[in-house]
Amino acid sequence: MRRTDPLPELLCPAGSARALAAAIDAGADAVYLGGKQFQARAFSESFTEEQMTEALRYAAIRGVKTYLTLNTLLSDRELPEALEYARFLYESGASALICADLGLIRALRARYPTIPIHASTQSGAHSTDGVETLARLGVERVVLARELPLTEIRSITESASVETEVFLHGALCVSQSGGCLFSSLVGGRSGNRGMCAQPCRLPYGQDYPLSLKDLCLAPHIPQLIESGVASLKIEGRMKSAAYVWHTAHIYRTLLDEGRAATEEEVRRLAEVFSRGDGFTDAYFLGGPTVGMAGVRSEEQKQRSRELAPVPDTYTPLPIRAEATIKAKTPLSLTLHMGDTTVTVTGDVPSPALRAPLSYEEAVLRLTKLGGTPFSLSPEDLALDLEEGLFVSVGQLNALRRQAVDRLSRACLPPPLAPSDALPAAVSPAEIDGHFGVFYDPTVFDGLSEEDRGFFSVCFLPVDRHGEAETVAEGVLLPPIVFDRERPRIHAALVAARRRGARYAMLSGVGQLPLVREAGLIPVGGFRLNVTNRAAGDGWYAEGVRDLTLSPELPLPHLRDLGGRAILYGRVPLMVLERCPVRETAGCHACKTYRLRDRTGAEFPLLRSTGHRRLLVNSLPTSMSDKGAELARYGISRGLFLFTVEDVSACRSVLGAFRLGLPLDGTRRIPKNWT
Repeated sequence: MRRTDPLPELLCPAGSARALAAAIDAGADAVYLGGKQFQARAFSESFTEEQMTEALRYAAIRGVKTYLTLNTLLSDRELPEALEYARFLYESGASALICADLGLIRALRARYPTIPIHASTQSGAHSTDGVETLARLGVERVVLARELPLTEIRSITESASVETEVFLHGALCVSQSGGCLFSSLVGGRSGNRGMCAQPCRLPYGQDYPLSLKDLCLAPHIPQLIESGVASLKIEGRMKSAAYVWHTAHIYRTLLDEGRAATEEEVRRLAEVFSRGDGFTDAYFLGGPTVGMAGVRSEEQKQRSRELAPVPDTYTPLPIRAEATIKAKTPLSLTLHMGDTTVTVTGDVPSPALRAPLSYEEAVLRLTKLGGTPFSLSPEDLALDLEEGLFVSVGQLNALRRQAVDRLSRACLPPPLAPSDALPAAVSPAEIDGHFGVFYDPTVFDGLSEEDRGFFSVCFLPVDRHGEAETVAEGVLLPPIVFDRERPRIHAALVAARRRGARYAMLSGVGQLPLVREAGLIPVGGFRLNVTNRAAGDGWYAEGVRDLTLSPELPLPHLRDLGGRAILYGRVPLMVLERCPVRETAGCHACKTYRLRDRTGAEFPLLRSTGHRRLLVNSLPTSMSDKGAELARYGISRGLFLFTVEDVSACRSVLGAFRLGLPLDGTRRIPKNWT
């Protein structure tokens, strides 16, 4: 959906009160911010409920939209609290909510159908199918994946039934958004829960192959304006107010003048914040991704610290007023803010017996707006005061407070009329037995019929399904399918069905149409990030037959949701659009390259589509000796991931599970959420 406004919205981060004021002062059309809960920047300064109310009103009275982040994955017990918090945010003045959890989106749409919802980039929308899937759930805007080139940003925007938003400037995750489990499964701090420890910024060997330069699209402003996107987003809720002001100020100028940045303006942006030698726009241009790595130097950190400061507090908004104080007539005060006018009335003045109200005292009391979002100078107050009247200080203060409160509320949405509805529950027709996913078809072929019979369905990558001599009943879709890749993946699915495949495992939010068109039965993979019943029911309602739950869930959550659990495998931690092997070691090292961290742990990289890579865990998760515990939690259906294992290793895994014995060198039980 192309926007109707001449310019896209400039959307700026507001991680603190100072950053909010800085963004608005620099010309932001909208800001995004988070409270103390359910947001993907758990360690940002954030806002208490009282601060949030003040911040939302401050933005609303200036005509600046506010988008509130509720973009973490949620458990069932958290959903009711999240719904109430969403109501508080909207009634306090939020223009829209940014969400990533499909269960929360479904629950919000059922309970509060009038709240605008934006789908976060964590939702993983990198295709037209992905955007339309989220649109069917009821979102009004989708934040597109940062890895998309301009050509696909433009085509998706043209065909989408909802608005699109793209990242304009700031830090880049090396993993596709929503697909990173590195911090969670290795460090116990879930990025999907807002606690990312940023393992991508750490060294591996002598290099920093996972640390990317910041994005900067300042040289491409005319193309972005022409693309039709509704919003351009500056990343940085963890950044300082000075970063927000200086960055937003430059982009405001570029948008208003409809031009690309000069070299000097790009240099100034780099002085505000950058990593390594400048910025990157490689994804946007759709070209080679060589040269994207960057590490922040001490000199760059010092330059950022020396940025010119910005105001510490909110700047009150000047308003105009008229007041009438006459005998036998209720007190009257009218406030004007732009096109918004409110009038309140108070008590009827009484004749003064000793000290009548003076003009100076009335002006002093009515213009005393400290601690409010407004300021009123005596010159902007037209006072009609009849002499000889008595009005108490309390009466004047009450009149003023009532008028200010009404003016503040005039910019806020009306109270919600919540429905009692919740998303409909669905009884799925699940598939019994274990699933086995084999990334290497030769390993699948090398197993005996008895070993393959351990699984009710075996899956091979869709683009390698034809390499196996033995027919696998399932195909695994790649984590990412851009629009330009869709025809090839569709053809591969159709070919797999002709060879005897019946099932297709989804790896992303927009892949269901592909599977349906190919005539295969859809089952949900762990990449769908299902962590609550509302999300699971949503997929079942769409016709998905089976779901593998998020590997971040502890056993009690797995029990409560009743889906399939990962019982064995090196879980893929990142989906890398950029290939660190090609740049760091050369293509000749493709099959043997490993990332080695500071502890000596080695993380294999598997080749996916083209030069796309899957970084898998250094150790496999294994529940081979936890049969009694799994039975106690009612977990009987598992997913087994065979990534770098050879035939002998696969046989050892199956033998351990048959006998209930432990496997050496494994990560036994996923860490609980914190």
